[in-house]
Amino acid sequence: MPNIKPVSDLRNYNDVLKDISIGDPVFLTKNGRGRFAILDIEEYERNQATIKLLSKLMEAERAIKNGDEWLTDEQVKKDLGV
Repeated sequence: MPNIKPVSDLRNYNDVLKDISIGDPVFLTKNGRGRFAILDIEEYERNQATIKLLSKLMEAERAIKNGDEWLTDEQVKKDLGV
């Protein structure tokens, strides 16, 4: 169950912060609508790393579909110093 609180609860921010854990962010509402999410820094960093990885995978997939970026065996060996 999502942990949803009104943004006015930040007046007692220690109570809000104690409810945050990895995989369990706190969602804040303003005027009854979702507005902010507070999450643990480890989770934030993991999410950013995942986004970066997925972006690189999409870039590679696009290159393969376009026929770009293919290297010959000799080019790979040369790049690796083999």
